Amino acid sequence: MAQAQAQVPHPPLEGAQLVIGTIAVSLAVFMNVLDTSIANVSIPSISGDLGVSSDQGTWVITSFAVANAISVPLTGWLTDRIGQVRLFMASIILFVISSWMCGLAPTLPFLLASRVLQGAVAGPMIPLSQTLLLASYPRAKAPMALSMWAMTTLIAPVAGPILGGWISDNISWPWIFYVNIPVGAIAAVATWTIFRNRDSVVKKAPIDGVGLGLLILWVGSLQVMLDKGKDLDWFSSTTIVVLALVAVISLAFFIVWELTAEHPVVDLSLFSRRNFTSGTIALSIGYGLYFGNLVLLPLWLQTDIGYTATEAGLVMAPVGLFAVLLSPITGKVLPRTDPRYIATLSFLVFALCFWMRSRYTTGVDTYSLLMPTLIQGIGMAGFFIPLVSITLSGLPGNRIPAASGLSNFVRIMCGGIGTSIFQTAWDHRTIMHHAQLAEQASAYNPVFDQSIRQMGAAGFSQPQAYGLFNTMATQQAAQLGVNDLFFVSAGIFVALIALIWMAKPERAGGDAGAAAAAAH
Repeated sequence: MAQAQAQVPHPPLEGAQLVIGTIAVSLAVFMNVLDTSIANVSIPSISGDLGVSSDQGTWVITSFAVANAISVPLTGWLTDRIGQVRLFMASIILFVISSWMCGLAPTLPFLLASRVLQGAVAGPMIPLSQTLLLASYPRAKAPMALSMWAMTTLIAPVAGPILGGWISDNISWPWIFYVNIPVGAIAAVATWTIFRNRDSVVKKAPIDGVGLGLLILWVGSLQVMLDKGKDLDWFSSTTIVVLALVAVISLAFFIVWELTAEHPVVDLSLFSRRNFTSGTIALSIGYGLYFGNLVLLPLWLQTDIGYTATEAGLVMAPVGLFAVLLSPITGKVLPRTDPRYIATLSFLVFALCFWMRSRYTTGVDTYSLLMPTLIQGIGMAGFFIPLVSITLSGLPGNRIPAASGLSNFVRIMCGGIGTSIFQTAWDHRTIMHHAQLAEQASAYNPVFDQSIRQMGAAGFSQPQAYGLFNTMATQQAAQLGVNDLFFVSAGIFVALIALIWMAKPERAGGDAGAAAAAAH
């Protein structure tokens, strides 16, 4: 009987139930995605209030991302054991509780522990939101459901920096987490009201405990190594060497174990498919670049250009304009065209935006900051949907949930790693450029000597003049360092286009709904 019940799908929702159900799922997704970016512009405020450096403060972002990445592959197993509606409800409620704990955090370790819990319980929320939303609409309207869902996931990262900046400047940083409480409460009540009788069949499913343990070990070791490497001078530190060895060895064992386990926590055999491998790598690296820059840009604006958190957040706002306007068009055009064309255009737009940013100076004006962000919205509208279509192309229906979990896992992990790499790379490039500029501070350099004389004529003592030069050199070095990262990001986006065209997606209109189930 249970088996028969599992094979009969619930009928689509209609009328007010469909509207309320869509809003409930969208609110949960919005709350979840918002938390991946709302803390970005608030890092200086959080760091200052808790008495830690900005480098340590970025753990607030990466701890969430890593815990989230680890929990995503468990969604399928947890759904079998708990039921998709109950699991979705549990994720929302625990997310609200962990958000409350984040706001109450008196120290950085307490905040990080709360963020780890928040990231872990958030893992199943996005995949299940797609499942519930797609099951609520008729199959023919799956692309419309996908475009509505995509708009939610695009608005949230844009709203995050703006809301986070305004809250940090005008209230206090704990409220960037407290805002989740009313949103989550509404989403939970509405979800239970609409979906409580539409739960999936519960069944016992074995868990790959060894694989899960190895997964946590290698992902955790890698992330801690990336985060602490800069502070500990990388491989001159025994701690970093040990972490690197643990990450490499546990990853090797993880790969071997997962390829031979009867019930693997991650189905690595999917990487034997060209479309899945090309799409997943292109999506994940592209997301890592995007998210790394999403953290870098507001941090640079606040620490070196003198922007407030609110102003830095508003610089990110225009990305939502074209993203929201064009996402529904992407959903309509995709079934009738090759997704590789849309993804290629998206990557070229991203490359153009980062190239424009690589030409910034310390005197950058508001127009120059806003224009690339506005154009980037075009790239965002064609980023997720076509690449997911490529990733899942040709997969049988019974493998799509596993493929969705693995693709999400790699993407989210790359987002956290991207943040760490960008922080470290910016620091290294800044130090290098500062050393090069400091070499010019010589009495034998006529330009430098003349500048010092002019400062003296303006009333500065020699120590003051040298101090002023050092301040200017530090600011300029940071500017050159961030420009380097923007330029490299542009180049990588262009190079990733080759990966897109290594895939050979199969045209199948019936797969539209299935492809939508992993769009994020």
